[in-house]
Amino acid sequence: MAELRRTSTSARRRVSSSRHSAWCCSFVVPPASPDLRSSPLPPSKSLKNPPTSTTTYFHSSPSPAASAAKLGRSIIVPRRILSPGRVSPIDSDGAPSLAPLPELPGPPPPGPQPEISPAETITCQLPERASPSMDLRIRVGGRDGRFLVLELDSGVLRENSEVFRKLVADSGRGEEGWREVEVGEVEDLAAFRETIEMMYSDEGEGEGLMRWLARAGVSRSIDVLEVSSKIMFDRGVVSCLNYIEAVPWSEDEEEKLKDLFTRCTFDKAVTQDILARLPPGGSSGSEDLAVHLIQSIADGANGSARKELQSLVNGLLSKSSVYQKDPAGLDKERLYSICNSCLDSLVEHFEEAADPNSVNRSEASKQMKPLVERISKQVENLNWLLEILIDRHMAEDFVSLWAGQKELIRMHQRASPMVRYELSRISAGVFIALGKGKVRCHGDVRFAVLEAWFGPMLVDFGWLQRCSKGLDVRLLEEGLGQALLTLPLKQQQSLFVEWFRCFGGKGTECPNLSNAFQVWWRRSFVRTAETHT
Repeated sequence: MAELRRTSTSARRRVSSSRHSAWCCSFVVPPASPDLRSSPLPPSKSLKNPPTSTTTYFHSSPSPAASAAKLGRSIIVPRRILSPGRVSPIDSDGAPSLAPLPELPGPPPPGPQPEISPAETITCQLPERASPSMDLRIRVGGRDGRFLVLELDSGVLRENSEVFRKLVADSGRGEEGWREVEVGEVEDLAAFRETIEMMYSDEGEGEGLMRWLARAGVSRSIDVLEVSSKIMFDRGVVSCLNYIEAVPWSEDEEEKLKDLFTRCTFDKAVTQDILARLPPGGSSGSEDLAVHLIQSIADGANGSARKELQSLVNGLLSKSSVYQKDPAGLDKERLYSICNSCLDSLVEHFEEAADPNSVNRSEASKQMKPLVERISKQVENLNWLLEILIDRHMAEDFVSLWAGQKELIRMHQRASPMVRYELSRISAGVFIALGKGKVRCHGDVRFAVLEAWFGPMLVDFGWLQRCSKGLDVRLLEEGLGQALLTLPLKQQQSLFVEWFRCFGGKGTECPNLSNAFQVWWRRSFVRTAETHT
């Protein structure tokens, strides 16, 4: 053994005089040596009362001493080292020697890192960058029971990390002059190792470290950023922040970064560009922007693009949307202002349909899209707005608004069936909402809208069947019947009699309200007769 030690010492002296050292690490199971089973390891210096410092530091730790206490305690581990530059947690004299160490060219590739079994030993070594000596052994314990052992040059750690400068200063020397430090309760051993790698990396600063981080990826860089912050590795913190700010993030990475920023505090001068990419706290004014987007879609000219954008906005505003944790209310007045604008456009289009040669028709209007397409666009806008109002529980005023469209009702009687049935598509949305109970209006309002648009619906039903444009005709029949049943019996009678006469003459060109008619009949006559007998 003496010969082995002399050989190892001689080998270390042959290494060049660069200030950094080669080092290696192992993930191993804690040794089951008799010493470790029989009695606790003798501590060198405890971190229960670490030295304090008034030095201004970069990260979230309240003080270097507090960070050192959080990381763990410094101990001397009495075990024999088989050879310098290598880690061996085995105490028995008969333990086999370790195999040659494989080179570790750089950080791991982006993405999830492979799980390391507690029973597996993984040894790694950076490309050799010699130092006069490796004098520090760090034992890092993970929360999952695994641990990492590093042997390296303490000078590099003291130069780069305020926390390790204090820990090394408080540590004692063990066998063969090694300083030993123990760090416990580390969340991510791999991130800890990679942070130390950055200190010893031959990439240098600036672009070199950016390339190192690019190979690791954003998610891993966030892990390294957290470790760098805790050990006061300021150069690592700045490099990680600069890299993270310069690249795109996935949504998972953004959430991970937001969580880190709630737990750690960084220099605002370095993080201001990153914070500008994260959502601010409090009200963001998204409701104002949403109304603006709705107005833009209503004014859009491309039909297919408008439908796609409508679907997009519906998803963003949905209460079940992942983007809408706490749905903010949209401005009701502004939404109804858009509704009135669409209704005004409808009136103008129907006036044009009633008198195509009107002198009020400008030359610019002649260059517009066909009248049928323009009417259909405004109808789609109103139906879409009605869906938004229903979802936001603000559609009661829309029912009153639609019931008061006397001008449109008058022009419906004179317009061509090719365009007038479009108005009944709006009525269909209102009737279905009333029949399902999604809109709860006063009885007078329900009767007003049914009285105004029930007749046009009977006339247009055949066209709605042939040109449904996504309308569920069976759902319309059911909703219309249920909406009629919400009225007083006398009002129901007048509308059901009108339907009976129309259905007898037009058949399937008229909505089938037989089920609702039977309910009304039983309520009005059968049960009344039973009550009087």
